[in-house]
Amino acid sequence: MTATPTRVETPKISLNIQWERLPDNFELPDDPVESTNHPLLASALRELLSLGGLITPQMLIGGNLGICVKVNDKIVLKAPDWFYVPNLNADVQGVDLKSYTPNTDGDIPAIVMEFLSDADGGEYSAKSTYPYGKWYFYERILQVPVYVIFDPRDGTLEVHELIGGRYELQPLNDNGHYWFVSLGLYLGVWSGTKDNRTGYWLRWWDETGEMLPWGAERVEQSFQQGIQQGIQQGEIQGKLSTVERIVNCKIGAITPDIKEKLNNLSATALDELSTAIFDIANAEDLITWLTHH
Repeated sequence: MTATPTRVETPKISLNIQWERLPDNFELPDDPVESTNHPLLASALRELLSLGGLITPQMLIGGNLGICVKVNDKIVLKAPDWFYVPNLNADVQGVDLKSYTPNTDGDIPAIVMEFLSDADGGEYSAKSTYPYGKWYFYERILQVPVYVIFDPRDGTLEVHELIGGRYELQPLNDNGHYWFVSLGLYLGVWSGTKDNRTGYWLRWWDETGEMLPWGAERVEQSFQQGIQQGIQQGEIQGKLSTVERIVNCKIGAITPDIKEKLNNLSATALDELSTAIFDIANAEDLITWLTHH
């Protein structure tokens, strides 16, 4: 079910935004995670990008990492469940960041995501006074281009795009996916089991519509491919043995040259040879046949 933030039109508020890093002695709040599902959902999204080789040293993929700015001389800190920064500044690349300050450490996040829980629905808060609602913070202070809200309880996915300074809900495609130009990927909802959790997950799809696999799925795919290749190889070996027996009976011992050519035949070519061999009179005719196949 789609919700909308409560907007109360007030006189335009003057925001003096300073992109200052947190002081070294600043104590980060030790807020509890709203749900055990949230870290799983965030890490699953990152895993897909990492295994796909889509994360570069210049990027920042954050999960529950504080984004901080100073607004009207007060420090404001929000920790999205997941966010993506296309470009980090060189001095913080590879650094274990305790918080992230846009425009000082790198780009404004291109995407922020919040996962709903049974809490107070703060993801939709447009509270325009300190310490500011999440919606207001992302829309008016940071001006993040895309704000995603996902409800893992029922699989509802909302994508809000910043248009004219305000977020507008965007339609999903026929598959229920949304195309992110900044990542070159679709985002959508998948239902299934991962990490002992069965339910709704966010996943990435490439431009062809192929779903990016998690690590366990990659292993399973490789295993199944190995089994299939083994079956195919066994089939070829069986056909090759049959052809070799016929050749031995028809024209005598198989020379190394003929053996090499036989080993390079496909299953289809071996089927053809098992029929054609009865019309082949000698080794020279066989070599001629093999040369043309």
